[in-house]
Amino acid sequence: MAKEQPWDYVPSLPLAIVATVVFASLTILHTFRLFRTRTWFCIPFILGGAFETIGYGARAAGHSNLDSLPPYIIQALLILLAPILFAASVYMILGRLIRATSAESYSIIRVNWVTKIFVGGDIFSFLVQALGAGMLSGAKTQSSKKRGETVILAGLIFQIIIFGFFILVALVFHNRLRARPTDKSTAPGLPWERLMFMLYGVSVLITTRNLFRVIEYAMGESGYLLQNEWPIYVFDTALMVCVLAICQMWYVGKIRPKSDDVDLETIGEGHHASH
Repeated sequence: MAKEQPWDYVPSLPLAIVATVVFASLTILHTFRLFRTRTWFCIPFILGGAFETIGYGARAAGHSNLDSLPPYIIQALLILLAPILFAASVYMILGRLIRATSAESYSIIRVNWVTKIFVGGDIFSFLVQALGAGMLSGAKTQSSKKRGETVILAGLIFQIIIFGFFILVALVFHNRLRARPTDKSTAPGLPWERLMFMLYGVSVLITTRNLFRVIEYAMGESGYLLQNEWPIYVFDTALMVCVLAICQMWYVGKIRPKSDDVDLETIGEGHHASH
């Protein structure tokens, strides 16, 4: 008998509720930090958190509405796209760190191009994956489903390549600055190296999640990863919760560009300005 419902399994209601509450809590925390520190370039963290919250809310709704297409489409689209928004803020942090340490000459890309190249690539990846998800959700035949999966796969692979190049740029900058510190990099109140390790950790988490998604879509609709629910919670949900948690614990605070001067502070564990 032909399967009419879009779900390959009955989505777990408890897991979806827990994920919704966790992402909602982290998003609220990020929103508080954002307005407290006026770090507007971190807005994509909040948008991504909202995507995750709504996406898992839709999974909860799908538990008792297996035949309804909207909850399925909403969760598939928003959970797929949210990490691209997290990546956008991560890319922007590197550019600001390079400026904050006055170490522009240590970057293998001109600093004013760092954000443009990586965020531009991120937007392209977002549009490609959104297109693929749209094709997949409206697919009526096996061949059109396959086309949608292939487009999503291409977007994910492009995102992994962009992230790999980003890590290379970050590592070269990190090694050069560690070898020859600038005056600003040694100033108190600028734990640039701690922030770099935060970037590496978050980058590894997002890349691991993207590799999972590549394998998932490469295996196809009948593959084990799309036929079972636990992998998405282990290799996507848990990793993205860690990304949001890490980025709020080592939050980048005020960055105020004043011509060439950039004041970067961090709101982090044990850090409190004593003015």
